[in-house]
Amino acid sequence: MYKFVNVNRVHLAGEVRTTALCDINLNIEAGEYVAITGPSGCGKSTLLNLLGLIDKPSSGQCWFEGQPAHDLGENELGKLRNGRIGFIFQSFNLIEELTVFENVELALEYGDVPPSERARRVTAMLERLGVAHRAKHFPSQLSGGQQQRVAIARALVGEPAVLLADEPTGNLDSAHGSEVMQMLREINAQGTAIVMVTHSPEHAQQASRVLQLRDGRLVGADASAAANQQRALAVEQAAEAR
Repeated sequence: MYKFVNVNRVHLAGEVRTTALCDINLNIEAGEYVAITGPSGCGKSTLLNLLGLIDKPSSGQCWFEGQPAHDLGENELGKLRNGRIGFIFQSFNLIEELTVFENVELALEYGDVPPSERARRVTAMLERLGVAHRAKHFPSQLSGGQQQRVAIARALVGEPAVLLADEPTGNLDSAHGSEVMQMLREINAQGTAIVMVTHSPEHAQQASRVLQLRDGRLVGADASAAANQQRALAVEQAAEAR
């Protein structure tokens, strides 16, 4: 699903260069459940933005479902992202002026989904997430747990191949946080890949694989695997050159 080769991301502010990610090599397969951990400022959100095709690398290659995302323009990235990648945010990012139904339906209005099909899919997703009885309410009328359920419904209604979650339990109490983690496990069990940024070791261990970032670099077992992958790629390229 994802393949990153020698990916670097450098932020420029005037004459100041800040390296957010350095020499990232990784593969994420379809249907995986991956957690990204590390201290604040280590590059977790930057990596998630690259995975979400919101940002592009300063150098290196990013592939998504066989497409070279590093070579695509903004319009092409938007088309590749639309319907294939869902996002869940810590702050929910619901639009206060829209009802629950309208917030979820918004995710389908950028595609070619007819209104009747949009209504069917939104209703089915709200029922699946247990908030159909709140369809006509506004976000301010919901609890934090209900708002996150609506945010998950919005992310899933387009039937994405991968769900990117940025601290999905960060604004929830422990009980509602546990409910969200249970939902993520169920969503993954049904075939949707999940990549989750989290500060919680307990939540990270619920994933099938944990990526640890330190100072913009992968560390631990995944760093060793990435190094082996890079060496194998270099050998392959050398053989092709001969």
